[in-house]
Amino acid sequence: MQKPMEKSCTLLVHFDKGAPSVANEIKEALECNDVPAKIDALKKAIMLLLSGETIPQLFITIIRYVLPSENHTVQKLLLLYLEIIDKTDSRGKVLPEMILICQNLRNNLQHPNEYIRGVTLRFLCRLNETEIIEPLIPSITANLEHRHPFVRRNAVLAIMSIYKLPEGQHLLEQAPEIIEKVLSTEQDHSCKRNAFLMLFNCAQDGALSYLFTHIDRINDWGEQQQMVALELIRKVCRSRKDGKGKYIKIIISLLNAPSSAVIYECAGTLVSLSSAPTAIRAAASTYCKLLQSQSDNNVKLIILDRLNELKNSHKEILLDMVMDVLRALSSPNLDIRRKTLDIALELLTTRNVDEVVLMLKKEMVRTQSGELEKNGEYRQMLVQAIHTCAIKFPEVASTVVHILMDFLGDTNVASAMDVVVFVREIIETNPKLRASIITRLLDTFYQIRAARVCCCALWIIGEYCLSLSEVESGIVTIKQCLGDLPFYAEFTEEGEAQDAPKSSRPLNAAVTSSRRPTVLADGTYATQSAALETAMSSPTRAQGLVSSVGNLRALLLSGDFFLGAVVACTLTKLVLRLEEVQPIKIEVNKAAAWALLIMVSVLQLGQSPVLPHPIDNDSHERTILCVRLLGNTGDDMKKIWLQSCRQSFVKMLAEKQLQEKEEIKAKAQISHAQPDDLIDFYHLKSRKGMSQLELEDEVQDDLKRATGEFTNDGANRLNRILQLTGFSDPVYAEAYITVHQYDIVLDVTVINRTKNTLQNLCLELATMGDLKLVERPQNYTLAPQSSKQIKANIKVSSTETGVIFGNIVYETSNVLERIVVVLNDIHIDIMDYISPASCTDSAFRAMWAEFEWENKVAVNTVIQDEEEFLNHIIKSTNMKCLTPRLELEGECGFLSANLYAKSVFGEDALVNMSIEKQEGKLSGFIRIRSKTQGIALSLGDKITLKQKGGA
Repeated sequence: MQKPMEKSCTLLVHFDKGAPSVANEIKEALECNDVPAKIDALKKAIMLLLSGETIPQLFITIIRYVLPSENHTVQKLLLLYLEIIDKTDSRGKVLPEMILICQNLRNNLQHPNEYIRGVTLRFLCRLNETEIIEPLIPSITANLEHRHPFVRRNAVLAIMSIYKLPEGQHLLEQAPEIIEKVLSTEQDHSCKRNAFLMLFNCAQDGALSYLFTHIDRINDWGEQQQMVALELIRKVCRSRKDGKGKYIKIIISLLNAPSSAVIYECAGTLVSLSSAPTAIRAAASTYCKLLQSQSDNNVKLIILDRLNELKNSHKEILLDMVMDVLRALSSPNLDIRRKTLDIALELLTTRNVDEVVLMLKKEMVRTQSGELEKNGEYRQMLVQAIHTCAIKFPEVASTVVHILMDFLGDTNVASAMDVVVFVREIIETNPKLRASIITRLLDTFYQIRAARVCCCALWIIGEYCLSLSEVESGIVTIKQCLGDLPFYAEFTEEGEAQDAPKSSRPLNAAVTSSRRPTVLADGTYATQSAALETAMSSPTRAQGLVSSVGNLRALLLSGDFFLGAVVACTLTKLVLRLEEVQPIKIEVNKAAAWALLIMVSVLQLGQSPVLPHPIDNDSHERTILCVRLLGNTGDDMKKIWLQSCRQSFVKMLAEKQLQEKEEIKAKAQISHAQPDDLIDFYHLKSRKGMSQLELEDEVQDDLKRATGEFTNDGANRLNRILQLTGFSDPVYAEAYITVHQYDIVLDVTVINRTKNTLQNLCLELATMGDLKLVERPQNYTLAPQSSKQIKANIKVSSTETGVIFGNIVYETSNVLERIVVVLNDIHIDIMDYISPASCTDSAFRAMWAEFEWENKVAVNTVIQDEEEFLNHIIKSTNMKCLTPRLELEGECGFLSANLYAKSVFGEDALVNMSIEKQEGKLSGFIRIRSKTQGIALSLGDKITLKQKGGA
C-alpha cells in the first residue's frame, strides 16, 4: 500500500488537544447565524486540520454558510482554512470543488474594503495551484493601482510569488516590466521595497538598472529598501568579480544612512566584499560609532564580536581606533567590559600604550567613587589589564604600580591578589623601581585585609628589603601589625597574668572571669585581657578588628597559622640579611630575639585551647625550623634562604616569558603559501579606469592570494566527506558536514545510479542527543544517472556527542511500494565543539570546586612513558596543558597535570590527569569535570576510546 507523503505547512497555531471538538458540533455552529459562534467553529476546524485530522464534510458547509459572510474576521479565518486544506487529489490535479472558491476570491480582490483585498492577496502568495490563480491575474494586477498602500504592497508580493511558480513566467510574462513601472511611480516606502525585492529575486538586471539610475537618491530610500539593495550588492559581487569598486562606493555612501540597522549591514558587507584599507577603516569606524550610540547590551556584544574578527584579519587598521573601542568601558555590563579589554590589549603598541594605560588608571579611580554591585570584579579586570600592559611595555610600569598599590587593601580579595602578584612581578623585572615599591608597600601594609595577600606581600618584603633601612623598616612594620606579645594572656584568681595549663581550661570557653577585678593602668577594672577577648572572638569579628588591632594579629587570632609560618619565614630572612648589612652585632641580636619571641608566641597561640582548632603540623614544623635556624645560622643555610628562593621565582618568570614567545613563534611559523607559488606584482598592473578604492582592493586581493589567504578548500573538503550508502545501492549518497558553532549543515549529494526516474525522493533524518532538525528536506524527482544536492540544517544546543541517522525513500513508476535505502550513521564528534584555552591556576581550582559533574576514567594504555601518554591525551582531546612543561620534566615515576578547553557554547572542560608508573606499566585516573553532564560523559568516552594509543 502506498504511504501518503507528508505535506509542507505554512501555518502554525498552538492547539490544546485536551478538549477535542466533534465535526458535527462545528458544522452546526457554522450553519447558525451567530457570528461569534462561526468564528469559534472556524478556529476549531483550523486547529483540527493542523493537528492532522481530515474533515472533508465541512467544505460544502463552509462554502454555503461562511463564504457569503461580510464579517472581516470570518473572511480572514476562511482564507486560513482554504490555505491548509488539500486542494489536489492523489494525482496532483486540482479538486473540482475548488472552482467554487475562485469567484469568491475574485470578489474579494474587487472588494471596496482594503483589508479584505490585502488579506486575500496575502493568501494568494501561499497558493501554488495555477488553475486557481490563472483566472485571478487581471484582478491582481489591477490592485497595483489601488489607492491604499496596504493593498499595493501585497499585490506586488502576490505577483512575485506567482512569477516564482514553475509555470509563473507563462502566467505573468510581463511581470518585471509591470513592477519596474510601479517602482518608478510608487511613493510608499514599503511598496517600493517589495517591488525592488521582486526585481531582486526575479529580474536581477532590472534591479541593478534601477539601482544605478537612482544612485544619487539612495540615501533617501526607506530602511527596508536599502537593506534589499545591500543584499543585491552582496549577491552580485559574489557572482561577478568585475566592477566591484562601484558597488563598494554605494555601500560607503550608505554609511551615512539614518538607520542603525542599515549602517551595521553596510559595515558587514564592506568587510565581506573588500580588503581595501579604506573600506576596512570605514567599517571599523562605523562599528565604533554604533558601539557608542546603541544602548542595548546584546547589540554591543555583537558589535564587539565583529570588531574582534576585524582585529584578527586587519589588526594594523584597528591600532588607531583602540581608544574608540575603550569607550565601551562606560557600559556597566561586565561581559561588555571584558570583551572590550580583551580587544584593546591585543592592539597595544608603543604609540598607544600610554593613552590606554591612562584610560585604565582613570577607570580604576572611577571604581572607588561608585558603589556599584560589580565594582570589585571590574577592578580585578582592570588590574589584570594594567598588568598585561606593564609586562608588554615595562616602561609604563612606573606610572601604574604606585596607584595599584593603593588597592592592596581592597575588600575584593581576588582584585587585591592580582595587585600583589603584579607588584611581585614588577619588582623583579624593574630593578629601578624596587626601592620605591618597598617603601610604598611598607607604608600600606597595615591596610591589607586578606591572608593570601598578606602572605604574598610578606614574601616580597622578605626577598627585596636589601638595604639596612629597608630591613629595619620591614621588621618594625611586622612588629606593629602583630601588636603586643603574647597574643593572649589569662588571669589567676589573684589577678596575675600567667599561662594556664591546657587541662585546666575548656576548649570552647567563651569568657574567662576572675573573682577579683584587675586594676588597669588607667585606673579602670577588668576581668580579662583584651588580647584574650580578641582571641575568643569569631573569625568574622577578628576580621573586623584588622584596623583596630593590626591585620596580622587579627588574622592570626582567627586561626590562620599558615600566615604565622609565613611571618616566621619573613622574619628569618630579614634577620639573616640584617647580619650582612648591620655592622653592630647588638642590634642584630636584638632583632633576632624579637623574631624568636614572635615565633614562640605563634607556637604558643597554636597550642592554646582558646582557639577552635590547633596549629597544623606543616605550619608548626616550618616555624620550628625558623627558630632552629636563627639559633644556629651557617653560610649554606643563608645562601638557600637569601638566594635560592628568588632564583626559583626568576626561573618561573623566565619560563612564563619563554612559553609566551614560543606561542607567538608557533603562530608566526604557520605557512600560508608555498615557495613556488606565483606572485602577481601589482606595480605592473594597469591603473586605467580604476579608482583609488578599486586599486587598493585589487592590491589587497593580490597580497592575500600571494600569502595563501585565498586557499582552495577542495582538499580539506575531501577529507571530511562521509559515505552514507554502498556503491551497489541504487541510490548513492555522501555527505559533507560543516560544524559552525550552533549549526550543523549536512550537504548531501544523492546520485541516481538506475535507469529509472525516481519520484518523491526524500531524505528522512532523525537525531539522537542534543541535536534538532531545523527543517525537513523536500521531495525531489531524480532523472536517470542524475544527481541532486540536498542540504539539511541541524541545531546544536550543547557540547555532546550526537548521532544522525536516516533513510532515503523514493518511488518508481514500476513499483507501487516505496523503496527505502538505509544510510550509515553520522557521528558528530565532540572535538568539533571544543578548542584549547587558557585560564589561571586559581580560576581552574575555583571551577574544579564549583562544577558538580565528574567523570572518572581509569588509565588503561599500552604506552609506557608518562609524558608520551600526556601528549597523546592532549592531542586526542584537543585540550591545552596548563601545567608548565618544566614541572613535568624528570624521571620520578609519577605525573600530575591539568588540562583545559572551552566549547563554542562557552562551557568549560576541566581534566586532571594523575598517573604513576609501576613495573613498566602506567596506572592512575583521569578525572573530567564540567558544569553540564554532556561534555563530561562525551569527553570521558573520547578518552576511553583513544587512551590505548590508537588513532
